[in-house]
Amino acid sequence: MHDIVIKGGTILDGTGAPSVSGDVALDGDRIVQVGGKAGPARREIDAGGMLVTPGWVDVHTHYDGQATWDPVLAPSSWHGVTTILFGNCGVGFAPVRKEHRSELIDLMEAVEDIPNIALSEGLQWDWESFPDYLDALERLPRTIDVAAQIPHHPLRVFVMGDRGINRQAATPEDIAAMSRLAEEGIRAGAFGFTTSRTYSHKTLTGELVPGHFAEEAELFGIGRGLGAAGAGAFGMNSDFADEEREFAWITTLSKETGRPVWFLLTDRPTDPARWQRIMTGVHKARANGGNVTAQVAGRPVGAILGHETSLNPFTFRPSYRALAKLPAAERWARLRDPEMRARILAEAPSEVELAKQGQFIRFVATRWEGMFAMGMPLDYEPTPDKSIAAIAARTNHTPDEVAYDYLTEGPDRFLFFPVVGYVHGDHEQVRSLLLDDATLLGLGDGGAHCGQIVDAGLPSYMLTHWGRDRTRGPRMSLEHIVKMQTSETADFFGFRDRGRLRPGLRADINIIDYGNLRLHQPELRNDLPAGGKRLVQRVDGYRATLVGGIPVFENGEETGARPGRLVRSGR
Repeated sequence: MHDIVIKGGTILDGTGAPSVSGDVALDGDRIVQVGGKAGPARREIDAGGMLVTPGWVDVHTHYDGQATWDPVLAPSSWHGVTTILFGNCGVGFAPVRKEHRSELIDLMEAVEDIPNIALSEGLQWDWESFPDYLDALERLPRTIDVAAQIPHHPLRVFVMGDRGINRQAATPEDIAAMSRLAEEGIRAGAFGFTTSRTYSHKTLTGELVPGHFAEEAELFGIGRGLGAAGAGAFGMNSDFADEEREFAWITTLSKETGRPVWFLLTDRPTDPARWQRIMTGVHKARANGGNVTAQVAGRPVGAILGHETSLNPFTFRPSYRALAKLPAAERWARLRDPEMRARILAEAPSEVELAKQGQFIRFVATRWEGMFAMGMPLDYEPTPDKSIAAIAARTNHTPDEVAYDYLTEGPDRFLFFPVVGYVHGDHEQVRSLLLDDATLLGLGDGGAHCGQIVDAGLPSYMLTHWGRDRTRGPRMSLEHIVKMQTSETADFFGFRDRGRLRPGLRADINIIDYGNLRLHQPELRNDLPAGGKRLVQRVDGYRATLVGGIPVFENGEETGARPGRLVRSGR
């Protein structure tokens, strides 16, 4: 008698193998049979006409703070994600000394747009070292599994104090301490280390992040800590300003430490051919013995622009900024006042405010040809004729007028602005990267960019857009789409007991009504601690999501079960 049998589904096992029809049987938290006809069970779930897949393993999230107070971790968990990995982009909350807690909150707000008020209210700070932080994560009952990486900026500040914040060079003693702490964190269960060297990541005052100019000696020292532990991946954001030098040191780092190195890659609106050069560099590094991988997105990374979001085309205009702290009803009344409208539209963006922004966010103020009205059905691959600039040209209005009037219709009106990944106006560049064997799917950024971006629904989008709905170019097989977000992500980071439907592995499973799988339009909620605001995106079509053999969602509703846990590397 099995505990659960999922009967008669179309099984996509996560390996890329052709789908098969049959049953999946579970005993406890393990899979015991895949395919064929299973015996009787205490509970049967009819999966006829549905897909049965492994749970998604999402390796690029920023739930570092939220995971310490929130057991559910929506919206990722709504979209069939059963394992999440955070500590990305070099930001996080451990290790930390008491005097630097506020700096780490400010940094997370600046880099990842997570409300300061929510973090200040939600974080309990019952840790100092990174192993302490893992222990704190382990104490909270949770819906899905979580895992962590060691972020560079907290590590640097923990060792160097204000010298680290001020981006001073690390001494040999500093490097030795960071190396030791990195090894300690990996041995405690971290899945890797991350840093950031991009000009897109700045503090609230417009300064570069603590680790931006870290010298190669510092990064090699930390990498050797991973090598000594014999585990963990070394990840980074980088502009690759000197492409040859950057590839030289990361290739050497991988070869010397034996650890995989990954970095984030999208196209750039200022350099359309960059992604192809970088991928040539990745394949050259691999040919030279380096274990180097580019982590890529499944769709353009797009900002959601509205009057209630963190950004919109008018955010940097003085008269608009003056309304920011008004009560909502008064603010909307002022926005709809013809005199205020005329004043805002007559102003130019403040260069002082623009200078504080990341290198591409400033385009929000000017790139009308790259902004599109959102609505249902959602279209993340819009044609040029749907842009605000094109609508303005057809209607004899200025783009400013079109955008302002559309957004002012109500708080559910948004513009979609692909910040990166859409320089050619379609998804062919994204598709090329996804199909490259030297890339890894990521960049969903669950938990981050709360008032700007909501890409946590990427796993569902991969199925709907790339597997079913795309009309502007080739699609992909469901087998490949499932593999990209299960066994490939699990294997890369060393999640050894998941990512496949195979007897003996953890029973993390999605049952999906594929024909009715639909993403909702993003919406704003004030459901973070202290009423903090965030964008979320719901989905229809998940019949059930199981974690460790226990249903945690059924028909889109929480069951209240908490089988999730902290996953430690090597355990």
